[in-house]
Amino acid sequence: MRLAGPLRIVALIVTVALTWIIVSIFLGGPGSGFSRIQQLFISPENSVTAEPRARKYKCGLPQPCPEEHLAFRMVSGAANVIGPKICLEDKMLMSSVKDNVGRGLNIALVNGVSGELIEARAFDMWAGDVNDLLKFIRPLHEGTLVFVASYDDPATKMNEETRKLFSDLGSKNVKDLAFRDSWVFVGAKGVQNKSPFEQHVKNSRHTNKYEGWPEALEMEGCIPRRSTAS
Repeated sequence: MRLAGPLRIVALIVTVALTWIIVSIFLGGPGSGFSRIQQLFISPENSVTAEPRARKYKCGLPQPCPEEHLAFRMVSGAANVIGPKICLEDKMLMSSVKDNVGRGLNIALVNGVSGELIEARAFDMWAGDVNDLLKFIRPLHEGTLVFVASYDDPATKMNEETRKLFSDLGSKNVKDLAFRDSWVFVGAKGVQNKSPFEQHVKNSRHTNKYEGWPEALEMEGCIPRRSTAS
């Protein structure tokens, strides 16, 4: 019974100390509260400083384009499952989400001066009419930018005139484009040289990523604005 008094004093001291710690944690100003409780259970060697995320620019490019240039990123279709995408100046011109892509060639025509979309269409190069494609690209005005992304089969219905028209737009690979190849290309009406913006992978059973199709292609970059477009 003689110990009851001292024990009560000890219990009172412990209670007061715990109350002071709790109050200081929750009312101790900036950096207090839950974050300070966490610090009680995290040793300095186990704490990790999160690395800042890399900044992304228009269309997800890793760096901004120079002035008077248009930022773009495009992806060809993957096999016959995932549709292509064409992004320009942070605007998605063609994609499965927009429901304006299809088997064959997916083409977006853009004003080379303003960067505004003129028209976007998909042309079935397996079962479609190639004349629809010819009517689309024959009357292009000087300075029009042409973005092309393949999906499934881009070439079965191609004829010599089609290949020549794309070659005149700056393509160097269209002459070799074949059944189920992957192809992305940016050209322009009135160019004097071959376009630097083109990628092409052949359909080959020895190198295909998918059964019956090569890998999808991704291409991004900065296109100088055209000085004139009629």
